[in-house]
Amino acid sequence: MSQIQPGQTVPQTTFHTRRGHEWVDLGSDEIFKGRSVVVFSLPGAFTPTCSSSHVPRYNQLTPVLQQHGVDEVICISVNDAFVMDQWKAQQKAHNITFLPDGNGEFTRGMGMLVSKQDLGFGDRSRRYSMLVKDGVVEKMFIEADLPGDPFDVSDADTMLGYIAPNAQLPLDVTLFSRDGCAYCAKAKALLKDAGIEYEELVLNRDFSESTIRAVSGEATVPQVFINGNLIGGSEALREYFTRTIAA
Repeated sequence: MSQIQPGQTVPQTTFHTRRGHEWVDLGSDEIFKGRSVVVFSLPGAFTPTCSSSHVPRYNQLTPVLQQHGVDEVICISVNDAFVMDQWKAQQKAHNITFLPDGNGEFTRGMGMLVSKQDLGFGDRSRRYSMLVKDGVVEKMFIEADLPGDPFDVSDADTMLGYIAPNAQLPLDVTLFSRDGCAYCAKAKALLKDAGIEYEELVLNRDFSESTIRAVSGEATVPQVFINGNLIGGSEALREYFTRTIAA
């Protein structure tokens, strides 16, 4: 089957999803009709590039995409509902909807079903992304048909660049903390008040004292990193926000 092209309608199919302990079937019209939807599709749940790059960045940029008219961001894979639900939970991808295409019907209708038998996967999806408005494909970013697993154009940044090229990107923030630390609580409150999402790593759970000493030169917590730069503890973070607002 030939690939769907921009200007064409997405395939009519049924996605068999789970909500709690119940099966819920969703048709293409329920998902796409009258809405602006970003879809990204990939070879498989829990696979390296999909888990380390594709899903996390879309999850991070979904709020920005929604600020610029996107109603929903959907990840589709030729996997069953149980696998997709577990993968979403493992990824903590709360901003994204995961749709199982277990029989490959939607992917086949898109003309994106490819054989991955050399990897023992059977038939899976080619890696791509698309913007769909009212059920019609407006734009597609399809990875090149090359050996390996190319990941050059279907990423979240490329999609955001198409939809809103001047959009302000969210900050990449990591907070090293420990349980029961009052200064860590202050740092988290400052980030929350500023409306900034962050990843928290907890001492003796996610990292050791030698790790924080290696990355920051200090063994104390909290330590806040923004866009790869060490800001410091809670007072340094407060000063950072003061300088940013003043600027």
